[in-house]
Amino acid sequence: MGLNNNRKQSAFCLKWPWDEANPNPNPKLSPCKFEGPWVFKSLQSIGTIALHLVISVSKSSSPQSNLTWNKKKKLSGAEQAEAEQRAFASALASGKEATVVEFYSPKCRLCNSLVKFVSEVEARNSQWLNIVMADAENQNWLPELLNYDVSYVPCFVLLDNNGRALAKTGVPNSRLHVIAGLSHLLKMKRPQQNNG
Repeated sequence: MGLNNNRKQSAFCLKWPWDEANPNPNPKLSPCKFEGPWVFKSLQSIGTIALHLVISVSKSSSPQSNLTWNKKKKLSGAEQAEAEQRAFASALASGKEATVVEFYSPKCRLCNSLVKFVSEVEARNSQWLNIVMADAENQNWLPELLNYDVSYVPCFVLLDNNGRALAKTGVPNSRLHVIAGLSHLLKMKRPQQNNG
């Protein structure tokens, strides 16, 4: 009879996220009328806005364009060798004073650590020098490997403007050793500047 009217309100109230979208049509079943502090409401609003933004962006982007804009196309071994050999032929045909061929391996950590340094050397000496990369693991470079007697990587071979080998770096012991060897090769062929 009067048991429902004398029912005590519980000390805590559970409110589920799905209750927000569908408020309880019968308040007698749930005496919960909990309202959270304004801070929680504002955080919930920000979270809802962020969630809707993420959902709308993910729906609007096509499946073909998902993160493909920042991936570089990986060349096959034959394509890589062809590109390197075209660069080699172009360097020899350029008429510059010298060309340095760097024989490297993609698996060589020392070779990978020299990439930025070699780029800087080429930029500083671009008026008289070409530097070409050659993957020593690629079969297409076998004639050059045999011709220049390359049996280790990294190995830098200095060529004159006619394509004849003048010198090469020694067996690499450390990064500094390789850098010193490359510097020595460059000094051999660097044009002398007149101070007059």
